This record gives sequence, structure tokens and C-alpha cells, in this order.
Amino acid sequence: MVALLLLIGSAALFLFYRMGNSWEFALRFRGMKLLAIIVVAGCVAFSSVAFQTLTNNRILTPSIMGFESLYLLIQTFIVYFYGDQTFKVLNHVDNFLVSVTGMIVFAFLLYLMIYKKGKNNLYLLLLVGIILGTLFSSLSSFMQLLIDPNDFFIIQGKMFATFNKINSDLLWPSLFIMMIILFVGLRMAKYLDVIALGRDQAINLGLNYNRTVKIFMVLIAILVSVSTALVGPITFLGLLVTNLTYELFKTHKHTVIITACCLVSAITLLLGQFFMERVFNLSVPISAIINIIGGFYFMYLLLRVKKL
Repeated sequence: MVALLLLIGSAALFLFYRMGNSWEFALRFRGMKLLAIIVVAGCVAFSSVAFQTLTNNRILTPSIMGFESLYLLIQTFIVYFYGDQTFKVLNHVDNFLVSVTGMIVFAFLLYLMIYKKGKNNLYLLLLVGIILGTLFSSLSSFMQLLIDPNDFFIIQGKMFATFNKINSDLLWPSLFIMMIILFVGLRMAKYLDVIALGRDQAINLGLNYNRTVKIFMVLIAILVSVSTALVGPITFLGLLVTNLTYELFKTHKHTVIITACCLVSAITLLLGQFFMERVFNLSVPISAIINIIGGFYFMYLLLRVKKL
């Protein structure tokens, strides 16, 4: 209840603070950003919580495992081959579908390479994810060096998350996809409760482990692709909001955790966007702020786990 009230207060502050004389334009413009923040918050919250439960690790997130690096590689490939004709060959919807398809294929590859190999694959998953993410980033950087400087600006606009240039053509479909996935995911949250007990215990309780993991990996890939294609990559947002949720809500029920994480993620993005606009005067992208804070928090989590 407190988190919901904070979300309502943050949304009201974001919408109505210093609207000026053109309140209709300001309200419509801020409303689009608010809707995008809700979409990204829902996507990041569910995908991060589900991924951490599948891997039984509160440090790993889909972003760290290379999903967003794959998105940037796909965008780099498109611009590399089509150059300044990119938007004529592929519109925003086609680009979105290509990104979603690529990430789903990547999710299936992770499933085949990791979960089909055995039961103790946490370190293998971490190794494969980091290596593939690094490989995708290196390929993207190499191809960006070969791209015409004028075409590079197309890619540069996709490297950093921003809520100031929302693609309205994708906003409503993204919201629809997010709501469908969250509805299905919350209905399946009880299976995450069982998976959290461990692979052997889940199988002993009658859960079709491999099939369930495959379904969740597809849902995670779709959500990550939706949020990334809409606003750009925010690498450490999932790490921040999930661990904040675990600290604030002491429960093992994933229905509660996922719902609370959506609220925490939305509040974080709303306050971050508000301070980025009003305090930093749009001089620093919100993704840079979150990644800096998240990077330090990631190191803190690693050191804390090492001490334990």
C-alpha cells in the first residue's frame, strides 16, 4: 500500500510540476513518458525477478547476460547494411519485430546450451552470458568503426535509454504486449515459487522443469526486447530494483515480489526522470545515472556475497 501511494505521488509530481501555460501539451507529452515508464518498469521487473529465480542468483539479470548487447548488435547490423536508407527499408515496427525475434532465438540458445547440460550450471551460465555479451559488444564496436560517421548517429541514438523521444508507434503495442506477458507471468508465478526451491525439488513436486524454464525464458526475452526497443538499454536497472524489492518485502511469494518490483521500478524511473529533467536540466541521460549507481551496487553485492 505504501509503495502504491508513493507511485501515485511520484506520478502526480512528474505530471503536474511546473506545467506552465501550455498545460494540455505538457500533460500529453508527460503522459506519453509516464506510460513508457510504466511499460519499462513492468518489463524490467518481471524479467529480472524471473531470471534471478531461474538462475537461483540475485546478482544476475538478463541485461548482464547479454540481451541488450544483442539488441545493439542487431541495430548495428541493420545500419551497417542499409546505411541512411535504414528507415526506408525497415520501419519502426519491422525493426521491433526483428529485435524480438533475435532475442527469442538467443534465449533458446541459452536454454539449449545451459539447461540441457545438467543441473549445476550457474557458473557456466554466468560464463556463457558474459562471453556472449562481450562478443556482441565487440562486434558492435568493430562494425561501428566501419560505418559512415553520418550513419553512426542512428546507432548512437539507440545506445542510451531516454524517455524524451518515445516512439509513439511502438508505445501502445508495447503496452499491450507487456500487459499480456505480465498477465500470463503472474498466473505462472506459482511455478516460480516451486523453481525457487531448486531443480531437484521442483521435479520431485511434479513440475515439468525444462518446459517451464523454456516458457519463462521466452517471456523474459520478449519483455527485455520490448523495453529495450522502446527506450534503449538500461543495464543495471533490474539489479537495483529487484534487490531493493527483496530488502523491502520479506516474502517468497513471487506474485507479491513481482507486483512490488513493478511498483519499485516505476517509482525509481519516475524520480530519476524527474531529477534528470529538473535538477540536471537534461544534461545527463537517466541510463547513465542508473548504470553508475547500479555498477557500484553490483560491486557491493559481489563483495558482500564474498564475505558471507
